[in-house]
Amino acid sequence: MEMRTLGASGLQVSAMGLGCMGMSEYYSGRDEQESLLTINRALELGITFFDTADQYGLGHNEELVGKALRPHRREITLATKFGFVRDAQGNLIEINGRPEYVKQACDNSLRRLGTDVIDLYYLHRVDPKTPIEETVGAMADLVKAGKVRAIGLSEASPSTIRRAHATHPIAALQSEYSLWSRDVEDEVLPTVRELGIAFIPYSPLGRGFLTGSIQRFEDLAPDDYRRTSPRFQGENFAKNLELVSRIREMAAEKNCTASQLALAWLLGQDKGMIPIPGTKRRSYLEENAGALTVSLTKSDYARIDEVSPKGAASGVRYPEGALALLDR
Repeated sequence: MEMRTLGASGLQVSAMGLGCMGMSEYYSGRDEQESLLTINRALELGITFFDTADQYGLGHNEELVGKALRPHRREITLATKFGFVRDAQGNLIEINGRPEYVKQACDNSLRRLGTDVIDLYYLHRVDPKTPIEETVGAMADLVKAGKVRAIGLSEASPSTIRRAHATHPIAALQSEYSLWSRDVEDEVLPTVRELGIAFIPYSPLGRGFLTGSIQRFEDLAPDDYRRTSPRFQGENFAKNLELVSRIREMAAEKNCTASQLALAWLLGQDKGMIPIPGTKRRSYLEENAGALTVSLTKSDYARIDEVSPKGAASGVRYPEGALALLDR
């Protein structure tokens, strides 16, 4: 397994991580035993970078991931996030980046994960009511206290990234990036590359759409949150199927799957790019890991830009309420 570095933190992680969110919430067909087997299979494949958050399953995901990884704690890098505050029914109350909450949230995550240190601690969304210097300052205190090794941001704008990085070195920025979500190429990617911050693409397979396995809206289970996503609706769905069809054709020419092509496109950009495709099944995990053996040439990249140029996806990436939470 190729290893990559999380910014200036010195933390070495596998070139591909595992996003664990779907094991606890948002997607249907959850099976805790299969989730545990998937995490164990990831370890067998050489994956050492695992991503969770305190809000996934209202804490359940941290408990699940902590339980699975406890015997391997010294060999892996554990990332979690804070900032979303939800009630017992899962409704969003607020985004909280206040210093006193930062420390409270960290202690709660440490307890659920069953560990004494979090390797990479992210602010899940920027709190517009709290200066980023105050939030990151509190996160820096956690580093000094030995509770956190490195800190990161998620979905932060270039100006916020710069202000945060001036307060304490930011090891990683996690934001959505894939063949159908390329907005970060304009300003965000140049900023993190300039500052030496690792970039962690989440939803690198377009919430599963880029796999080509979703052919009808009706295939989504009633409790699948993608039913609320604009890109999975009506005309957008049909147009996006055409995009995936073009990606599948190119993948076939490269003797790989559409998923592997989409992930290889990210992996080949630079050594600071560490995608975290999420899955709760071993079969998909193994397919995703196969992307590590797919090499793309300059002409392949040019062809991909023709097949899936920036802005090619139809529809915005989040419903209006979720878009409003992004730092832009």
